[in-house]
Amino acid sequence: MGTLLCFLLPFLVLLFTACSGYSELEVLLKLKSSMYGHDGTGLEDWVASPTSPSAHCFFSGVTCDESSRVVSLNLSFRHLPGSIPPEIGLLNKLVNLTLANDNLTGELPVEIAMLKSLRILNISGNAIGGSFSGKITPDMTQLEVLDIYNNNCSGPLPIEIANLKKLKHLHLGGNFFSGKIPEEYSEIMSLEFLGLSGNDLSGKVPSSLSKLKNLKSLCIGYYNHYEGGIPPEFGSLSNLELLDMGSCNLNGEIPSTLGQLTHLHSLFLQFNNLTGYIPSELSGLISLKSLDLSINNLTGEIPESFSALKNLTLINIFQNKLHGPIPDFVGDFPNLEVLQVWGNNFTFELPKQLGRNGKLMYLDVSYNHLTGLVPRDLCKGGKLKTLILMNNFFIGSLPEEIGQCKSLHKIRIICNLLTGTIPAGIFNLPLVTQIELSHNYFSGELPPEISGDALGSLSVSDNRITGRIPPAIGNLKSLQFLSLEMNRLSGEIPDEIFSLKILSKISIHANNISGEIPASMFHCTSLTSVDFSQNSISGEIPNEITKLKDLSILDLSRNQLTGQLPSEIRYMTSLTTLNLSYNNLFGRIPSVGQFLAFNDSSFLGNPNLCAARNDSCSFGGHGHRRSFNTSKLMITVIALVTALLLIAVAVYRLRKKNLQKSRAWKLTAFQRLDFKAEDVLECLKEEKIIGKGGAGIVYRGSMPEGIDHVAIKRLVGRGTGRSDHGFSAEIQTLGRIRHRNIVRLLGYVSNKDTNLLLYEYMPNGSLGELLHGSKGGHLQWETSFGVVLLELIAGRKPVGEFGDGVDIVRWVRKTTSELSQPSDAASVLAVVDPRLSGHPPTGAIHLFKIAMLCVKDESSDRPTMREVVHMLTNPPQSAPSLLTL
Repeated sequence: MGTLLCFLLPFLVLLFTACSGYSELEVLLKLKSSMYGHDGTGLEDWVASPTSPSAHCFFSGVTCDESSRVVSLNLSFRHLPGSIPPEIGLLNKLVNLTLANDNLTGELPVEIAMLKSLRILNISGNAIGGSFSGKITPDMTQLEVLDIYNNNCSGPLPIEIANLKKLKHLHLGGNFFSGKIPEEYSEIMSLEFLGLSGNDLSGKVPSSLSKLKNLKSLCIGYYNHYEGGIPPEFGSLSNLELLDMGSCNLNGEIPSTLGQLTHLHSLFLQFNNLTGYIPSELSGLISLKSLDLSINNLTGEIPESFSALKNLTLINIFQNKLHGPIPDFVGDFPNLEVLQVWGNNFTFELPKQLGRNGKLMYLDVSYNHLTGLVPRDLCKGGKLKTLILMNNFFIGSLPEEIGQCKSLHKIRIICNLLTGTIPAGIFNLPLVTQIELSHNYFSGELPPEISGDALGSLSVSDNRITGRIPPAIGNLKSLQFLSLEMNRLSGEIPDEIFSLKILSKISIHANNISGEIPASMFHCTSLTSVDFSQNSISGEIPNEITKLKDLSILDLSRNQLTGQLPSEIRYMTSLTTLNLSYNNLFGRIPSVGQFLAFNDSSFLGNPNLCAARNDSCSFGGHGHRRSFNTSKLMITVIALVTALLLIAVAVYRLRKKNLQKSRAWKLTAFQRLDFKAEDVLECLKEEKIIGKGGAGIVYRGSMPEGIDHVAIKRLVGRGTGRSDHGFSAEIQTLGRIRHRNIVRLLGYVSNKDTNLLLYEYMPNGSLGELLHGSKGGHLQWETSFGVVLLELIAGRKPVGEFGDGVDIVRWVRKTTSELSQPSDAASVLAVVDPRLSGHPPTGAIHLFKIAMLCVKDESSDRPTMREVVHMLTNPPQSAPSLLTL
């Protein structure tokens, strides 16, 4: 009898559940249908079985108890773009509900509050929005883990969570919560992890959080913007292992009490406004492995007491105002892997023993005032990946051991005082992607053997290198950027270089190169920039140059070139910068096509080269004249104009017929709109224009019956009468987007030929209006940093103000290159917007230098966005000259 009861019990439970409305099988199938949305995947085995009432217990991600009741639902990393349905509350035996990284949308149903047995609620890594209702958790008295990290929840942080007395893990980070951190959170005494990073929190950090004596991880930084500093009381969190308060607007000094956290392994306080010295008391952090104090305003020296921190693996203190030496004990740390101290005022030498622990992986000491020799043992363990020593005063030769470091990915040692021959092994490292050795005093020849499948950028410019250019450079199959300028190289340019399929930029400027322009160069169609200027190259410019369809910059100035200009250059529409000055070219400069984009300076110093406007052109020693028959030219022009007019009339008539057939306007709305298509069309008047751009014209639309204004964007470039090639589908997708940083698309009005986009009206206008329009006078210097820097400095539009084929970058470079006495201040004054004349010039100069770094031709030369933010928010102190060191 007992055996029979045990057998029937699961069926009786299922029968009882069915009587209440849904069986658990039906609930799970309802969940699948709702969470699948329109294209979900990952639950293909969730299929009803008429023969097995407990079949749902074998669904993937489902765990049942002995009564076939669902106690665990763990569905992570599936594609479930739908939403969680209210029926989830019927699975009232659930202990674990984990729906992480599933692309779920919608809001969290309040019926989840019925799951009173839950211990784990994890919906992290989705797109669930709305406020997190305080009604959800009060009855979940057994809850130990609440993780809603990385969703779209908003509103204040839920105070009711403070009543969950068994809660150990609370992660509300990566959302849009705002307001203050509730003081009530300090009452969750069981809490071991508190994550609030990546929200929009404000106010002061509650010192009462120091009551959480069981807390091991406290992560409350990133995108939050608190008032005040780090509470000194945090030093009493005796069990704390991780303290992450990076990038959250902290100010003041680092509390010395943090040195009491003997279990702390990671201290992250980077990207704040912290001031003062690094407290020597932090030497009490005997368990510390990772220390990041970068991008602050810390002063003083590295405390000598830090020699006690033997467990350190990472030291990030870059972009501060620290000075003094890098102490010798740093080189003795047995586990050190990362040392990044760039952008300070450190002096003296690097510790000689640095790297001897065999674990060093990343070293960046750039932009300091370090000197002495480069330590030999940096790569002793064969693990060094990044070696960045640039903008210091290192002397002597580069250790041969660097050339044997096969783990290296990046070598940047520009702007030092290094001498001797570059170790040959550097040019044969298998993993290195970037080698920058420019602006030193290296001598000797480049090695004949060069290889490396990963190397994309090679720069050894501004040294004293002699000999020929090695043909073996052609072995570098991934090379995109080659800079050999300002050396003492001789001989001819080897053909092998131009077998490189993705070579984009080559510069051999200011050497002693001879011979002719290699014909092989014109097979390297990936080239965008070629600079062979200031050499002794002879011969003619080959007509085949037009094969370089992507060439943007060509500088062959100050050579010994002869012959006439290839007229085919007129077809090179990508060519925006051309410099053929100071050669021996002759003939007439064409005045057609792309030649119209170049000014006279492109051809200076060629006495036998004549402008097109001259009726006669003397070729000097070539002993003959050419004249142009003006009457034939006029007849030809008149004939062409007449033919074009006839064609235009025919096209106009045809378009007029088609236009009459396509006047049926249709309004498509993405929300309720109380106006018609006709109301929108009434606003397309000249006096209503509020902006123009490359994509179209924008009108301000005043709708009837007191409705708010809308912005009407009339797109250009259509009117062909063809299908919209997916425009409607794309624009409907945009209409469903709701984001706090995206202007809302209300709908669109269209007919066969034209689209009018309807946007929420923004009374303050666009960035372009602020920069270039009538509102520009109200733009403050502190406002648009980090956006379109050159436009901000010059007050000009990116294109259209400098002549055909010239953009703002080319204009700035040309303007500053023509200064008689170039300097940073002179360069800025030459291009700066007059409206900024009342502001400190040092700020403009700093911004200008950053802007010019950001518009380098090669992406590998440009700073990362993180570096840009660092430079913008932390302008460096004026560095003393070499003579004062």
